[in-house]
Amino acid sequence: MVGVSTHLPTADVQDPESNARTARLREALLAAAFTADGLLELLGAPAYAALARSETVPALRATRGDSPLETLVRLFLLQRPVELRQAQAALPVADCLTDGWLVQDGDELRASVDVRPYGGPEGQDWWIVSDLGCAVGGAGGIRGVGEADRAQLVLGVGGASTTLAGITVRRPVAKALDLGTGSGIQALHAAQHATRVTATDLNPRALRVAALTLALSGAEPADLREGSLFEPVGDETYDLIVSNPPFVISPGARLTYRDGGMGGDDLCRTLVQQSAAHLNDGGYCQLLANWQHVAGEEWHDRLRSWVPRGCDAWIVQREVQDITQYAELWLRDAGDHRAGEEAYTARYDAWLDEFEARKTKAIGFGWITLRKSGSDTPSITVEEWPHPVEQPLGESVVRHFDRQDYLRATDDAALLAGHFRLADEVVQEQVGLPGAEDPEHVVLRQHRGMRRATKVDTVGAGFAGVCDGSLPAGRILDAIAQLVGEDPVLLRDRTPASIRMLVEQGFLEPVAADG
Repeated sequence: MVGVSTHLPTADVQDPESNARTARLREALLAAAFTADGLLELLGAPAYAALARSETVPALRATRGDSPLETLVRLFLLQRPVELRQAQAALPVADCLTDGWLVQDGDELRASVDVRPYGGPEGQDWWIVSDLGCAVGGAGGIRGVGEADRAQLVLGVGGASTTLAGITVRRPVAKALDLGTGSGIQALHAAQHATRVTATDLNPRALRVAALTLALSGAEPADLREGSLFEPVGDETYDLIVSNPPFVISPGARLTYRDGGMGGDDLCRTLVQQSAAHLNDGGYCQLLANWQHVAGEEWHDRLRSWVPRGCDAWIVQREVQDITQYAELWLRDAGDHRAGEEAYTARYDAWLDEFEARKTKAIGFGWITLRKSGSDTPSITVEEWPHPVEQPLGESVVRHFDRQDYLRATDDAALLAGHFRLADEVVQEQVGLPGAEDPEHVVLRQHRGMRRATKVDTVGAGFAGVCDGSLPAGRILDAIAQLVGEDPVLLRDRTPASIRMLVEQGFLEPVAADG
């Protein structure tokens, strides 16, 4: 049975000798190809994918040999003891025992933590440290963990953490804050483009694990601080704030890694509202969140009310679950489905009682991005987009807010005088009956970024098709009016709204008159 180790490795980033031992461990992992690419090549796609579903049997079958890579996978990902001679062929065993990465039991060695290979955005080989069992299938991968242990779990790589890493703006900044760092994934990413990284967490074990992740991956140490929300940073300000907070809306705060300890969606709301005071001008705050869909209230309005003064916002709802689906998901995450029928029923009832008391009919999940603009007329976009997107999206986020700036500063006359080009990899689809002379409607579809699709009329399709930056919008409309036999003045009057929509959604890009 697998349980949470009571002792984490003792590697000390302040100790040069410990740092040298960690560097030798990193070199051994690289030499054995214990990397994201090496893992996929060894296991094959089916066994690799099975790990994300908490299924380890295919990976066990693929690692029955004695190669260093197979030994490392069994040690650090599958939590199987290995013989001393096998470990010595793969690792600097003495170093690992000194710093507590390994524990010896007679002629066998076992890992004290999970270590999962993780590929950086520019091909870097990194490793994410987490509690035993938490690199495979997240908390759902844990078996035989007691309630007291589970409360302080530090999870590894999951879909939420990789999503946040993908949507984060990756521009060089002086100061970045990873609020609720967990195993340190976001801090590791931020260390690549921020001069100084501060990472906070309410769980002191998480801070220890984050330090291990950064050290093993060869990143600069972060400024690690214990505490809740913005409490550990006082009145300090940052150019980038990222957070994968404990956003689960639950009755109580049993599990630190997921339960925020505030009622309903108050933790996410508080984080959003307090962030403005900690952002420098032009800075971004990006986080994942859950929010309630409350009877008699529009969810769009609920989220708009969260946005602090002086900030633009882009909020995207990616998924909605009814309260029963949501409760069942997180009951399984906590292992309550294995607690016996009576205990499971009682805890399920507690979740439904909480939702009933708050008039919650569903739970939304998505991304929230704030940009501190200081504008008196902020741009706040709240939308639902459950469709596939192209990660990474950081540059798409920047361009979204650039477009909002342009539209906010451009009246209709200036819009018609402006020059535009069709965004890259936008295609036109015509939908209609076979053999029909004219399509029923025309759809413009993006194959990059958000991969949006929007319906346009023949004027909109024709306008977008000829936008190459060489002519102002007004002259293009005049030419279209002549072709379709419309009054050019009337066409100019009714088209700016459509142009704004195409710009706002990224189908058209404003360009200088010289292209």
